[in-house]
This record gives sequence, C-alpha cells and structure tokens, in this order.
Amino acid sequence: MPTGSTDSARSPPSGVPKKLVLVFFVCIAASTYKAIQPPPPKLCGSPNGPSITAPRIKLRDGRHLAYKEHGVPRDEATHKIVFVHGSDSCRHDNAFAPLLSPDLKDGLGVYMVSFDRPGYGESDPNPNRTPKSLALDIEELADQLSLGTKFYVIGYSMGGQATWACLKYIPQRLAGVTLVAPVVNYWWKNFPSDMSKEAYYQQARNDQWAVRVAHYAPWLIHWWNSQKWFLGSSVVTRNLGMLSKSDKEIMMKLGAARRQHEAQIRQQGTHETLNRDMIVGFGTWEFDPMELENLFPNNEGSVHLWQGDDDALVPVTLQRYIAKKLPWIHYHEIPGGGHMFPLAPGMVNNIVKTLLTNGEVLKD
Repeated sequence: MPTGSTDSARSPPSGVPKKLVLVFFVCIAASTYKAIQPPPPKLCGSPNGPSITAPRIKLRDGRHLAYKEHGVPRDEATHKIVFVHGSDSCRHDNAFAPLLSPDLKDGLGVYMVSFDRPGYGESDPNPNRTPKSLALDIEELADQLSLGTKFYVIGYSMGGQATWACLKYIPQRLAGVTLVAPVVNYWWKNFPSDMSKEAYYQQARNDQWAVRVAHYAPWLIHWWNSQKWFLGSSVVTRNLGMLSKSDKEIMMKLGAARRQHEAQIRQQGTHETLNRDMIVGFGTWEFDPMELENLFPNNEGSVHLWQGDDDALVPVTLQRYIAKKLPWIHYHEIPGGGHMFPLAPGMVNNIVKTLLTNGEVLKD
C-alpha cells in the first residue's frame, strides 16, 4: 500500500476540530440563553396554576386585576382610597386598613381598596409593565368600582412607582396623594450625581449589583437573582439583614400574621413580581418626578411624602432632596423610623387623617 495513502487514512479530516468548536460554543450559548430566560408565569385559573379566590376586574387589555375592599361600604363612603402595596406583598398587605382606628374610619367615612399589582397574588402579569401602565390600571380599577371622578391614592415602598405615575398621568382623577417611604430611582436625572452616587453605595454590595443589573441589563435579572454563586437582591432572597433594628422588631411581631398569605404573593412566579418591580423601578423612566407641577395650586387637595430617617432601604437624603425640589409636597420625616415605620402604633391614623383633612388637623 502506498505510504501516502496510509498517512491520509490516519489523519483526521481537517474540518472536524472547527466543527467541534462550533458545536461547543452553540451548546454554551444555548445553555446560557436557557439560564437567563425566566420560566413562564403560573397564571391563576390556568390548568396548573393557582386558584382564583379574590374578586377581579377585567382590564381593557384582557388582563385581570384582583382586589380587596376595606372600611365602610363603598356606596356609603365619604373618602375613597386606592392603596398600592410594595415589593413582596399583595392585596392582603394593606396594613393601613386594619390599623386605622374605627373612630377615624367611621367618622371620616373611609373606604379603601387594595389590589394585587400585576403578577402578584391573583392579578395577571404584565410583561409590558411601566409606571404609566400602573397608573392606568389604577384609573381603570377606580372606574370599574365606581369610585367617582376623584379618589385618593396611598402608595407604600415600591408602590411609589405607581403613585408617582398617578401624579404624572392621571392628575385629574386625584383628590389627594400620599407616598410612604417610596423607593427612589438612583437614575432620575435631576438628582445631583454625587448625591445619588453616595446614596447608591450605602446599599449592601449585593443590592448595588442587583440594582445595577436591573438598570443596565434587565434581561439578566432573572438569572442574577436565581443563581447560587453569589447573593442576589436582598428583597428577593428575603434577607432581613438589610433592615434597621426597628424594622426587625416590627417584622418579628408581624411574622405569624404575614405567613397566613405569604405563599400567595409569589405564586405566579418571582420574575413577574419582584424582578419586574426592579426592572420598572430602577429602569429609565419617561419622566422625572422632580419635574412634576403642583397638582393642587388652590389647596383643594394635598400631596404628602412620609419617610423614616433610619430607613436602610430608601435613602433619606434623596427623599429630602425631592421634598426640597417639590416644595408643594408636605414632607414628614419620622425620627428613628425605619422602612416599616407606618406599622408603629398610631402612625396609620396620622398618615390617613393628614391626607383626608388636607393637612389641616395634623401638622408637623
């Protein structure tokens, strides 16, 4: 047999190594793509999804919004309030309703409705969620429940993204607004860069990274908060270490009551709840709240911002700056208050009464 043919038979085809490299990178790419893709939500009422137990309205885009009513009967109420819950919460977490004293509730004729924000509890997810879409959801909820031409809005923590949006997109529907420890977006353009940078670095290192990913690479946030190599968002992992001492004390007292409905909060999936909160809350907004104009120039209503000065989640320095830029907002700072200061004795009465009486009864 000729020597040349023996060498040829023993030599592998020259194209095999390139094909192997290509296959390797294709497999890596496919594996990476699968890892960063969030699982589909488990829709309430679907064959394998959670049951529907709450009353719901059907929105114009076909989604459903679950809600819960509190206080005096709707058709007997003098003051009607829409409450917007924060992250890792749901319609049941409207502590304002049960903590409101009966004398105040009945005396002022207070009706309150809380609802599951999209993806939470029993409300359908909205993959296109924005601050504006949240405000329009609130308006449609108010219309379908016949709350009247004007109503009040109270937004807590991450519920602030919807509450700021109400001030921007549906101001004509608002009788008054209260923001309670609203989460701040470090990328709002009117913050001085040195101030927002300083506040940003006050967060734990894992939260700095999680917020940064939500802003710059939102398509990666599911993987970031679900991988096991390093810590993701403290809120997503329910790491209580980032809370202030006063908050931890409140959490210990509320723990048993919270567990009764805790499983409902993320039952449709973490991505359309907490991850989506981060994408919307820390993304690029169409507007900067610090550019809003006075909603009530004739004092026919009022806007309030309440903040604890020992809040480990929302920097008090940025809230003070917002209040300075918007002097028509009534700013209330609670000494020693953490992120959960509204749950302290008497605080809910103060917050609600100050809103409904246009700040005339209770003043700082």
